[in-house]
Amino acid sequence: MDDWLTAAPGVPAVLVTVARVEGSVPREPGARMLVQADGFLGTIGGGHLEHRALDIARAMLRDGRKACLERFPLGPSLGQCCGGIAYLAFEPVDAEQLALLAARRNEDSWRLVALDGQAQWGLFDGQGRLLAGQAGPSFALDAGTHVLVEEGGRRWLLDAVLAPRAHLMLFGAGHVGAAIVRALAELPCRVTWVDEREEEFPATVPANVSIEATDTPEALVEKAPRGTTFLVMTHSHALDLRLSHAILSRPWDDWYGLIGSDTKRRQFEHRLRERGILEARLAAMVCPIGLPGIAGKAPAVIAASVAAQLLSLWEAAAHPEPSSESN
Repeated sequence: MDDWLTAAPGVPAVLVTVARVEGSVPREPGARMLVQADGFLGTIGGGHLEHRALDIARAMLRDGRKACLERFPLGPSLGQCCGGIAYLAFEPVDAEQLALLAARRNEDSWRLVALDGQAQWGLFDGQGRLLAGQAGPSFALDAGTHVLVEEGGRRWLLDAVLAPRAHLMLFGAGHVGAAIVRALAELPCRVTWVDEREEEFPATVPANVSIEATDTPEALVEKAPRGTTFLVMTHSHALDLRLSHAILSRPWDDWYGLIGSDTKRRQFEHRLRERGILEARLAAMVCPIGLPGIAGKAPAVIAASVAAQLLSLWEAAAHPEPSSESN
């Protein structure tokens, strides 16, 4: 997802950003690829467009050229069947800017980069306050990545580097939990991985994962913001039940998945009903988890199925369908 932020410090690189699109193109504005002399990180969609962008970026590295904006008609000139037009911004990577962005993975940031004239960039927080670099023209925070044009015609890349909106709180560091963490490593989400047993966590975790080793996991449930997605798969059915009660007692209808069989579901429904959980919340509890039709029990199989289920959920939340009500 944001592997372009993992470049080795001090190695010259060019950042290629999809700045604007017209019609059908492989990637959306804000897609990025970091190009070095002997490799690259990220993708702007592959195909001839990406190969051409790699050539331009590496020529910039050789020649020391400044930032620029290039227009690519995908059909006639590049032979890609999508046929739209992609505008790509090319800029030499600033090490300070990249380091700040890497440290702000879970916070919204805005990049403002001059595409004409003197080299200039500014990095701003989610409220538009300058963090580093130089301030440029004013901009609105309600638009995504695009090309901003000043009154005099000078062009700027305004690039929204936004924290993932999807947040999963995953309870359980066993085999399935670890497989799910690996499956979500490059997806647009943040994962809070929780277990009582600190020794169960691996020595390294993906960049989008934070670890919470705690004896009071219910407290994390209570503090989690509205819209958090929950998955429970601990080593203890008693702990699963306590967490289920805490999650389903929240005042919001956050998505909740519990690992287990239909039999476990019926047992938990009975016990949670006795503890005062409403029928509507019990009905919304997802157990078993994963996509229907995938019956494999291997951790990697479960993880692939659950990752697809979560991605579908998060996509639907990010792009809600229009109301079916009439005018």
